[in-house]
Amino acid sequence: MYDMDYETRKAVLGEALMDELKAIREYVQDVPTIKNDVQALRADTDDLKSDMKVVKAAVRDISGNLQSVESTTTKHDRTLRVLKHKIA
Repeated sequence: MYDMDYETRKAVLGEALMDELKAIREYVQDVPTIKNDVQALRADTDDLKSDMKVVKAAVRDISGNLQSVESTTTKHDRTLRVLKHKIA
């Protein structure tokens, strides 16, 4: 095991502390950017929620219209079969 004298240990610990402080400072400098990104994501999410409500309403309307068209088509098919039968 290597024994360090007090001054060497102090220098090594000082360097380690400085590296950690540098990493913390770099992270803290990024906080405003991260905050802005989070706010932008929140705004985008709100927009997407609103858009999805519109899409859901449109799908419900189209689905209702499709069912109505299918029902009408079925009725017309029956009428056409009856008329063909009467003509034949």
